[in-house]
Amino acid sequence: MTQQQKCEEFEKLHQQDGAFVIPNPWDVGSAKLLEGLGFKALATTSAGFAVTLGRSDGEVSLAEKLDHCTQLATATSIPINADFETAFSDSPEEGAQNILQIIETGMAGASIEDFSRDDKHIYDFNLAVEKVQAAAEAVRSVGMPFQLTARAENLLRGVNDLDDTIKRLKAYEAAGANVLYAPGLTTLDQLRQVTQELEKPFNVLNVFYQGVSVDEFAEAGAKRISVGSALNLAALNPLITAGKEMLEQGTFSWTGQMASGRTVAKLLS
Repeated sequence: MTQQQKCEEFEKLHQQDGAFVIPNPWDVGSAKLLEGLGFKALATTSAGFAVTLGRSDGEVSLAEKLDHCTQLATATSIPINADFETAFSDSPEEGAQNILQIIETGMAGASIEDFSRDDKHIYDFNLAVEKVQAAAEAVRSVGMPFQLTARAENLLRGVNDLDDTIKRLKAYEAAGANVLYAPGLTTLDQLRQVTQELEKPFNVLNVFYQGVSVDEFAEAGAKRISVGSALNLAALNPLITAGKEMLEQGTFSWTGQMASGRTVAKLLS
């Protein structure tokens, strides 16, 4: 599947009825396994990828991000959305140039956030809108339906102001974002309040909800359901548990929980 076709398929997923799950692999192996299971699209995770390099979220360079996304796009045949953090610049112009670089990796979409990871603050409203507008103009210049997701980060970063979240999302929508996203929403009532104000598809981060199904998310207005770094953390927990068992007890009971090598090989093929 060409990048053009991946972008078209990704756009269609956002237009269909109901909601779809877009899980977040952290490397080529996990991406291929999730594709093999039957998911129709994937999304990278900045935190999960950083862990593979022995770092914390936000400590990956632009060059490393671009290489990571190129590897995932090349290894898979389904659309992938890049967690592109701040577009690696606080400048609208430089951010737009970086968007063009992430498009060149073969991704079908990318999300950008309104939180400066260098200065640890939410962008001024006008600057945040300018960044989305510049990114949207860059996307339009490539002639593919690349899906630009704009994230309002304030709830995730400790600013408990839902009205500001809605104001920002509506402005990002008007500025040209294809998808909207506000990680940090925690209830279906909040989700409904936000999505009722928007026309474009909305991405919800499932880890802030307990026991909510895909159908319930869809009923509340979500179109796309991502899991952030949750799969990576879920995969790391058995490693930590097994390591502690070997060190502290000198036993290997964890081997009874291993995945079948044949199953893994089949999913990777």
